[in-house]
Amino acid sequence: MPPEPQTSGIVLDHAAVTLTGRPILHDLTLALTEARIGIIGRNGSGKTTFLRLIAGLIAPSMGTVRVDGFDPAADRRSALAGLGILFQNPDHQILFPTGEEELAFGLRQQGRTTDDALRAAREALAADGRAHWGAVPTSALSQGQRHYLCLLSVLLMQPRTILLDEPFAGLDLPTKLRLARRLAALPQRLITISHDPASVAQADRVLWIEAGRIHADGPPDAILPAFTAEMVRIGERDSDTDITG
Repeated sequence: MPPEPQTSGIVLDHAAVTLTGRPILHDLTLALTEARIGIIGRNGSGKTTFLRLIAGLIAPSMGTVRVDGFDPAADRRSALAGLGILFQNPDHQILFPTGEEELAFGLRQQGRTTDDALRAAREALAADGRAHWGAVPTSALSQGQRHYLCLLSVLLMQPRTILLDEPFAGLDLPTKLRLARRLAALPQRLITISHDPASVAQADRVLWIEAGRIHADGPPDAILPAFTAEMVRIGERDSDTDITG
């Protein structure tokens, strides 16, 4: 009798992505079940495309992707419940003029009424000591504050897995430390995309993506020193013509 298909975690089976005729990700077969997973690689290595593939924002050109048993690209209702995404730039994520409207949007997408969603948004801001953000224009918040607002929006939807795209980029040190503490305390599975080894040093598992393929896969103390040494070696060269995008 064949084995039962895995329905917990994130499973890629020979998944590949080609965009505008160019292969970006190649033949990825993985089962990601750990609570804290780091994805590292240079700019242009395919990290963000990998995140978008898991999130269902793009469908695989070949193979399959399953998140807790569902196809995130085809089943958007399940994706809304199961996955949250924190993008690198909050301005690419925020859609609404006030904090409470931004928080309420995801809840309305999940089927709650506007009044109920706004009430839940205000309660969440108050519980986090940020009740005054409710009516404040999001444009008046600092980048770090907008980034944190996006995280609150994701958490309010209670996804089982949160995808983080360079979560500490552009943040000052106090904001970075506050965000790191909040993320470390979360019960959800976190998948962190980064080019900075320090950002994933506490992960349970690290994947090193190079040119759209898994170059190495293992615990951080095995992967990160090799990654850092390779980046130093590359940095000593005067050419970056091997980067394709």
